[in-house]
Amino acid sequence: MLINDICIMGSLVGTIFRERSIEWKSRALEYIQSKRQEGPKLLQTEKLRSQKASGTSSLELHSIPTMAAIGNRGTVTEASGFNPDDDAQKLREAMKGAGTDEAAIIKIVTHRTIAQRQRIKLAYKQTVGKDLADDLSSELSGHFQSVVLGLLMPAPVYDAYELRTAMKGAGTEEACLQERIWEDPGRRRLWGHIWDVSTVLVSLLTAGRDESDKVDEAQAVKDAKEIFEAGEARWGTDEVKFLTVLCVRNRNHLLRVFEEYKKISGREIEDSIKREMSGSLEDVFLAIVKCLRSKPAFFAERLYKSMKGLGTTDTVLIRIMVSRAEIDMLDIKEHFLKMYGKTLHSFIKGDTSGDYRKILLELCGGE
Repeated sequence: MLINDICIMGSLVGTIFRERSIEWKSRALEYIQSKRQEGPKLLQTEKLRSQKASGTSSLELHSIPTMAAIGNRGTVTEASGFNPDDDAQKLREAMKGAGTDEAAIIKIVTHRTIAQRQRIKLAYKQTVGKDLADDLSSELSGHFQSVVLGLLMPAPVYDAYELRTAMKGAGTEEACLQERIWEDPGRRRLWGHIWDVSTVLVSLLTAGRDESDKVDEAQAVKDAKEIFEAGEARWGTDEVKFLTVLCVRNRNHLLRVFEEYKKISGREIEDSIKREMSGSLEDVFLAIVKCLRSKPAFFAERLYKSMKGLGTTDTVLIRIMVSRAEIDMLDIKEHFLKMYGKTLHSFIKGDTSGDYRKILLELCGGE
């Protein structure tokens, strides 16, 4: 696994898995394991295969019980007067004959909740006799295709798919990295560093975080002192202590720990992490802290960095726009404007083009 892949996976785990239920995490982990056993596949085939009887997998069926959005601060909300059969037919017509009606596809997939899209997939299978994702995959291409297929996945499946993608091999570059590590014993320190990051990610994935809102004042003071003694107060850093506190305590408790830490050290915990750690390990711990402080601000920063300067990191842009559209996109937009003085809408409009731009702007929800 490349170091950059680990950073991507760290941000995914540090955000996705902290807000999902334990059952949700378990199902996503099951999906990751199933994909690990199957081996790498192209994006077009990287989705759950339909069951012969209903055309929908057990995981997808499990995700259908309600039509409502999974959050209450999203730009995508439950469509009123929803008729999955009508939507399925409109999507079929959009793909019939020569050419594809991309506007019709955008209108439907960006104005239905994840749960409603699962109903449309089921209706499409029952009425057309084909898999909707397969048909769309054959008609669309590029980043536009990636957004549409991502929107069709149930949230835990999309989360797991993105995690699996982050863990896939990267061809020559990864082979070169591994070769250089094992060629020189001195370079194996790098491998040890990667293992440390993996330990953080596994700790997050095991869903061991306290899910309550309780703050133990005495324990918060103790945690702050132990983190200080594990970092600023000693030569070298005991990352295990950071791991124990940051990956296990609940959010309210940790915010109190951060306050106590500043009293003891005279610094914000982010500053100490930057002083005491480096590389991927630093990135992972900073992502955890930033998400604990404010997930919308964290995602606003990620979106800004994905588009600033020359070129666009489309994988990051797509992942956030797809995964947050019906959770907290309104809050992300507010933080983006506050932090950077420009709207998220204007950034996307200036950095993308074509149908890719149109579907992202619909998910963004206007200025």
